[in-house]
Amino acid sequence: MYRICKTIELESGHMLSKHPGTCQFPHGHTRSVEIVLTADSLDENDMVVDFKAVCEIMGEVLGRFDHALCMNTDDPHYAVLREAYGEHIIAFPHSDPTSEAMAATVYRRAKEALAEVVENTASRYPVRRCVQLERVRVWETSSTWAEYFE
Repeated sequence: MYRICKTIELESGHMLSKHPGTCQFPHGHTRSVEIVLTADSLDENDMVVDFKAVCEIMGEVLGRFDHALCMNTDDPHYAVLREAYGEHIIAFPHSDPTSEAMAATVYRRAKEALAEVVENTASRYPVRRCVQLERVRVWETSSTWAEYFE
């Protein structure tokens, strides 16, 4: 089994409305998001998949989170901020956008995006069917991370 990892950095904010301390207020992080892919063999270029393909796939998934504020839809300020800032407010339905929740959300979206790319045989950087998403790790700070996998 072969495994590769691509790390992408982004700036994002969140509010943890259930948090008893200062994390209930808007604040931001420079996050690193690790995407781990596996395959049981290498392609004709001796790769699991080209890192450029991973960047293209994840650029679309993570681009939405960059310079955005993630919020629990139950937060009393959610509707006002969504009205004011539109797509820059990312909804987390009835749950706080913790690093754990973000890792799961990114994982699910990355899995969908990977499946769509596999179907595109005309891609400059093809992705073989045997390539699987293993896990997503979201670093909140340089010493704390959350991970999601199936």
